[in-house]
Amino acid sequence: MHKVLARGSGSSTARSRPHTALALAAAGVAVFAATVVVTATASAGTTLGTSAAEQGRYFGAAVAANKLSDATYVGILNREFNMVTPENEMKWDATEPSQGQFTYTNADRIVSHAQTNGMRVRGHALAWHSQQPGWAQNMSGSALRQALVNHITQVATHYRGKIYAWDVVNEAFADGGSGGRRDSNLQRTGNDWIEAAFRTARAADPGAKLCYNDYNTDGQNAKSNAVYAMVQDFKARGVPIDCVGFQSHFNSASPVPGDYQANLQRFANLGVDVQITELDIEGSGTVQADSYGRVVRACLAVPRCTGITVWGIRDTDSWRASGTPLLFDGSGNKKPAYTAVLNALNGGSTPPPTTTAPTTTPPTSPPPSGSGCTATLTLSQWQGGFVTYVRVTAGATPLNGWTVGLTLPGGATITNTWNAQPSGTSGAVTFRNLSYNGQVGAGASTEFGFQGVGTGPSGSATCTAA
Repeated sequence: MHKVLARGSGSSTARSRPHTALALAAAGVAVFAATVVVTATASAGTTLGTSAAEQGRYFGAAVAANKLSDATYVGILNREFNMVTPENEMKWDATEPSQGQFTYTNADRIVSHAQTNGMRVRGHALAWHSQQPGWAQNMSGSALRQALVNHITQVATHYRGKIYAWDVVNEAFADGGSGGRRDSNLQRTGNDWIEAAFRTARAADPGAKLCYNDYNTDGQNAKSNAVYAMVQDFKARGVPIDCVGFQSHFNSASPVPGDYQANLQRFANLGVDVQITELDIEGSGTVQADSYGRVVRACLAVPRCTGITVWGIRDTDSWRASGTPLLFDGSGNKKPAYTAVLNALNGGSTPPPTTTAPTTTPPTSPPPSGSGCTATLTLSQWQGGFVTYVRVTAGATPLNGWTVGLTLPGGATITNTWNAQPSGTSGAVTFRNLSYNGQVGAGASTEFGFQGVGTGPSGSATCTAA
């Protein structure tokens, strides 16, 4: 999600938080069940979704479950868009209002509508400092970390195979010139919390693309530089990250930056997809239309910019409704901005790569061979399951391969492993390096992890150099 009407003000006021809407959505399920939805079949190049698809991209919208009984809203959604993002229905407060008690009714409703109408889904968002349920807001330390890991595991597993891309972590960096992390209860669990979230999401939904999403990162500045450095580090160490989302909330005080396209490209050069995830531009007429066209052309010019999502459908659906920031007016009529977007999409460009499997970039410049290593375990445990992270550290000489051995408690079984090749799933198990992480410099480290059911290992592990 987003932040403030005047971007960069540092306000902690979150964008749209319609808790009442969630309750109304639940009450409206019966109404929607009786609604007949007709999906328009449009000629290629005459709608946002078909025109984007011709360029190998998607064009999506944020969707609220309680508006799926609005015929005008649904008519535009089905005609124009080929990707949806649940606006609030997949967030922590909506999906786990009480600890360990999960509810998916409203999110399932959106996913079902998307599947019925041939649309894909972006999941938003697994971990965010805002819109946490009260019970999580009151937690800290290892208890909060374990609760976060369990939340990500449960939600991502529930939607496994149904989500194109997850916003795994949302808005974790601070505004201003510091370039540091945002202070939050999640950050205070340890600086590795973002990495832990991504590794947990990969284990739970291995086919989905995993994204980091933020605002005020549209041009090169201290905040975007900090995100860039994190992505660069994750790619170098094999932390699973596949895409970066740019929210792109613009207005006259914070217009599309001059280096917008160049900034998208420098992130893409790291080996990740880039996506415009929450686009809205306050204004009207040709000024607004020109800005929308510029954003679309920037995405088309970057081969790894895989799609654009506008944050809402009609102006009246927007969290910034007074600024009339979207492509359709409150009555559902197309605005000049819509025409500008469609014309830009039909202008053509090079389609992005067609590979869909998540990838990671191995470290470069492997060091010479050596021997000696240690392995340390970090356990995140919840009732019935666990995730264990293992850090392999080289001794005084570099490693040219490693093997880690440990013993699982009785009844524990490994279900997923990343960044290592396991031998066995219960009892005494061993893990060997993969092709890209066997070479570790003297004193340096690499990590792997595994997820399982039962009680995770809390003892020691042995490390042997190859």
